[in-house]
Formats: sequence, structure tokens, C-alpha cells
Amino acid sequence: MVRSFVQDVEELKALLAVARGDAPAETVLRGGKLVNVLSGEGYPAEIALFRGRIAGVSLVAGTYSGETEVDLAGEYITPGFIDGHMHIESSLVVPPEFSNAVLPHGTTSVVTDPHEIANVHGIEGIRFMLASSEGLPLRVFVMLSSCVPATDMETSGARLSADDLAGLLSESRVLGMAEMMNYPGVVLGLDDMVRKAVMGHQSGVRMDGHSPLLSGQALQAYASAGIASDHESVSASEALEKLRAGLHVLIREGSTARNLDALLPVVNERTSRFCSFATDDKQPNDLARDGHIDHCVRRAIVGGVDPVTAIQMATINTARHFGLDDLGAIAPGYLADMVTFADLREPRISRTFSSGKLVAENGQVVSRSEVSVAAPRNLMHAANLRLESFAIRCEGKLARAIGVLPDQIVTRSEVVEVSQDGGYVVSDTQRDILKIAVIERHKGTGNVGLGLVKGFGLRAGAVASSIAHDSHNLVVIGVSDAEMLLAAQTVIGMGGGICAVRGGEVLGQLPLPVAGLMSDQPWESVRDAMQRLLEAAHDLGCPLDNPYMAMAFLALPVIPELKLTDLGLVDVTAFQLCPLFV
Repeated sequence: MVRSFVQDVEELKALLAVARGDAPAETVLRGGKLVNVLSGEGYPAEIALFRGRIAGVSLVAGTYSGETEVDLAGEYITPGFIDGHMHIESSLVVPPEFSNAVLPHGTTSVVTDPHEIANVHGIEGIRFMLASSEGLPLRVFVMLSSCVPATDMETSGARLSADDLAGLLSESRVLGMAEMMNYPGVVLGLDDMVRKAVMGHQSGVRMDGHSPLLSGQALQAYASAGIASDHESVSASEALEKLRAGLHVLIREGSTARNLDALLPVVNERTSRFCSFATDDKQPNDLARDGHIDHCVRRAIVGGVDPVTAIQMATINTARHFGLDDLGAIAPGYLADMVTFADLREPRISRTFSSGKLVAENGQVVSRSEVSVAAPRNLMHAANLRLESFAIRCEGKLARAIGVLPDQIVTRSEVVEVSQDGGYVVSDTQRDILKIAVIERHKGTGNVGLGLVKGFGLRAGAVASSIAHDSHNLVVIGVSDAEMLLAAQTVIGMGGGICAVRGGEVLGQLPLPVAGLMSDQPWESVRDAMQRLLEAAHDLGCPLDNPYMAMAFLALPVIPELKLTDLGLVDVTAFQLCPLFV
């Protein structure tokens, strides 16, 4: 998708006059050091801005005059940062509040896949994300959710076909088809996935990939379908094989999946232009603590990547990959999305400009974006739970358990000896084996998938959430059935959200009234509530950095090796349901 530059005749004439120096610019930025991502250079420059665009850049001081002049006092100035793949819903706030959270970190554009809300509300959910992100200082581009649901081994709130999505391809901020999560369906040529791929080809749009651990001829088949990118690599060798197959590698560093350090060895002067950064899923407390794409840039530099190369990966590489041809660089005609900072080797954002306007400074937005679009009604149809809903009758000595890996969303499929009481399986905190349940919440089917998880670490209590990727049923992990029941009932009573309990006490809760995924409150309030929940989970014994994100991904049946849905355990390697007992 090629995006146009200025199309209005009079506006272009006015821009040309400023560029020639025959008319004053609206704003001139002086005294800064430009990081030119097109040439790979850094040098002192002044920049003339006109109607949201860059009119001209000069190495000679005093070339341009402006109605407003800003002294950058020797700071570096670069294009605004772009997140190449993410889900706004995972920030737990709606788009205006997400904009308030990330603009101070220098993110001026994101490419988002709204498949979290699409799995709850279908097309209505996607339209809500488009409407609520309209006109923000943060540019929100949308990839249409290609896998709703991700598989047929779970119950989601909606199902989207190629025909359902076709009507949205003409939307101005829709760039293409989002991650093809049903990669076995693509590789095997299943009808629904082929239809969506063909629709992408016929529309001339990008198609994003999602192919964890895919290799060999299966990867060749996946790439031959026209898949253009992947964000699921967990090792440099995996990323290199995908680069060789023509995929743009999105290096992910989020709240749960943290792959940046492992993938940096693949980045060099020959490959870097085919690499970008993505966060995928990042919660507000992590945004506040670490930052956003600026955090990826700093980590890459610490890992040995040249600072200019790291900035290219955060800007022009992503823009060019998605055909955003007037974004990602500071050069004549480009949109004036820019950031400034003092230290090239440790970029800490001091100012963020969107369309030439100062929108954030010294860690704060200049003017808050407000929530103005009504959200679709929530779905929380999971009544009639009782203690028996969590009972697992013992059918043998050995059972499969989901093995949690810290800082990863892939899991191990383990076989453990079960602990039992009166013929029923119970959690065993001494061996870190806990019960997990996924409860269908969209259609009131009464489905409850039950299993075991190892490596989650709770020694008391239970945690529950209506965020369970990607169908977002109600997921609960706990030490006792009574605590699991209380946690589940607490989330249902909130109309969706997250909670932690111990005994008969609710230790913390965060209501998420928008689809059971997002709050309508200021992001700072959500950050604080989430921090209290994290502290509660850690007090209960969980050692994971973000237990709730880790728990959410235990229900995602397109990430190897073993996951749980409302229909039961899923052997992701075989891509089929499997029994709990061996």
C-alpha cells in the first residue's frame, strides 16, 4: 500500500515556497543534530515545517525563517518511532489512553491488529477500534484480523470470514491482513485461509505472519502464500531462516514475550533493513517502567547494534515495509513526526512531535486525548459455576501439564505424576503443579476446560482474568477449587477483568468493561491497579514478571507446545485436542 504525499495543488505550491525559502515556515527547528535514517548520517541541521509536513532541511544555519522558532539546544532529532505489530487491547486501555501512554516515549505510529476485541465482538469490535483511534496525535494503522477465531479448538465470541473483512479494506487506515495465526491452515491450503490470502493479493495489501518455530518446507509453503513478515522468532537461527525465506523480521519485546536479546545476533549491516521492532502485547505498568519502542532501541544499542541502525529499525524500516511512504524519515515532504533526545547511545525522549506539533514533553503529553466513542456491550455469560466445575476425576497416575517458560509464550508439554484426594486431582504446591481452568464466556455453553500447569509458582490463592488469548474466555489458575471459584465469580461480577484472591478474600481487582479486555479509565489508574495485582500475585508465590500475561497465553492454541481452551487440552504440535491423562 503506497501512501501519497501532498495532493492539494495550492497546499503543494505553498509547501514549495517554504522549501525554496520564499515564504516563512510555520515552525523552524534550530540547533539540533539530525539523525538521517535515509543516509545513515548524523549532522547539525535546521528543519522547516509547514502544515504538518517537513518543507525542507538545511545544513546551513539561518536558511529558513519561521513564525515560530524552536531551539533544540544540541539535542538529536529523529523520526518518530513506529511499532510494527501490536494489540492496543493488551495495554488494557482504549486507543485515546494508549496514545497518552506512548507519545511521551516517542511512539508516533503503531500498526495494530484488533483481533483481541474482534474475537469478542467481531466486525463491531474492529470498527470501534478504528473509530476510537480516529484523529489522535498517535497514528493508528490497522491490519484486519485474519484468524477469528484462531482455531476451531476453542469457542470465541465471533467468527470472521474473508467476505466479512472485505468491506473494511477500503478504510483509509487499514493497511492489510493481520497475522495469519492459523499457519497450519495456510501451509495445508485450507479453504478459509486460502480465501483470505487471495483477498489480500487481489487488494494489493500486506499480509502479516505468525509462525512460531515454523521451518523447512512448511516455512517455504507459508512464505509462498505471500506472507510478508513474522514476529514469533525466539532464536537467531529461526529469524535467519525466515529472513532467507523473504519475511521481514519483527523483533518482539513485550510484557511476556521478550525475544530481543536472542534475536540481535541476526542484525548486521546486510540484514538490518529487513528488521524492525514490535511489542505485540505490552501492559501499562511495563510501559511506565521501561518505555515502548524507545526501550527496544536502547536495548538494541546495549546489545551492540549501531545507534543509527537501531533507529532505522524503529522508523524507516517499518514505514517502508508497510508502504507508509510519507513516514519514517525527516526529509522534504514527509509528515513531521519527530522525537528529540540528548544521548544517541541511550535515547531518552525529551520531546515528541506529531504533524509538526509538540504533543509530549519531558514525559508528559501536552494535551490529553479523551475517550469519546461508545464501546460495544460486554459479554460475560459464564453463570452457574460451582465447586464441581473445577473437579478433575483422577483417571490415571500420569497426566499432561503445561510447562511455563519465563519470558516466553511458548510452553513445554510435560508429563507429571498427579496428586489426588478422594479420587480427584488436586494442586501440589510442593512440586509447583497447579490446576488451570478455561471457562467459556461468550455464548453460555457451560464449557469448562480443565488441566494442569507447572512453573506458575502459586503457593496459595488463585488468579483469574477475562483476557485469555485469543478467544478471551475466562482463565483461572489456583491452589484450591474454592479459591478458583471465588476468583472466577469475582471476574464475572465485574463484567470482565482481572483479580487475585486468597482464601475468601479478594486481594486485588481491575474491572475491564470494554469487551472484558480494556478499561475506560485513565491509563495511569489502570497502571496503578495492575501494579497492585502484580504485587498480590507475587505475594501468593508466583515468580513470573507478569503472571497475568503469562496466564493469558496459556489459552492460545497456536503457540507450541501444549495449551488449554474451553474445549480441553490442545497439542499444538499436532494441532489437535488431546486427553489430560496419559
